Amino acid sequence: MHDWRIDPREYARHEQRRGRRHAYGRLSGRRTALVVVDMVRFFVDGSPYGPGIVPQVHHLAQAVRAAAGTVAWVLPAVSAEPDPWAVEFYGHTTAEAYRRAGGTGGPADRLAPGLVPAAGDLVVEKSAPSAFFPGRCPLPGLLEERGIDTVVVCGLVTDVCVAGTARDAATLGYRTVLVADASATRSDAAHNAALTTVYRSFGDVRAASEVAALLSAAGSG
Repeated sequence: MHDWRIDPREYARHEQRRGRRHAYGRLSGRRTALVVVDMVRFFVDGSPYGPGIVPQVHHLAQAVRAAAGTVAWVLPAVSAEPDPWAVEFYGHTTAEAYRRAGGTGGPADRLAPGLVPAAGDLVVEKSAPSAFFPGRCPLPGLLEERGIDTVVVCGLVTDVCVAGTARDAATLGYRTVLVADASATRSDAAHNAALTTVYRSFGDVRAASEVAALLSAAGSG
């Protein structure tokens, strides 16, 4: 697990501004969605911290379902050819690896072991780092249909697709919470830098146990 932290000065900044450490002290179960980003074998196995967050993601999904919320599994889209931009930027070998990162088969086959969608969960693909980038993922429209106003974001990797998803969700007006110990990347330094940026400007950063407690207090309301 990451040794995650927010610098006390960042907490103090928001406490001075709004009078409290966290923007969102309450969650409405029915209006909350857990957005699980890229928890596929390619990324889980490729991160030294990836396998360690699988239990946290699983427990969060259970907590959201128990509160009558929505669980959304967001998987990388698999295309027929590598994206030309990716080929130029990463080189052909890496671009081809990312093209196939989403895996094959049904959702249960593509997700990391220990993670299984339940009836009523959403399973969507995205063709951009962010699940909320316009035109690149159906998730925003599906959440709007369900009356969702709060997104709890977790998964891989913290400083790319997870943070990008959180930032775009906030830009679209969602109350946004990034779960620090249910997200991971390659180093504590990169993880904590991403957490700090999100906390400073886009959303709350919480531990999984705190999110579960808020959902339990909310019930199915």
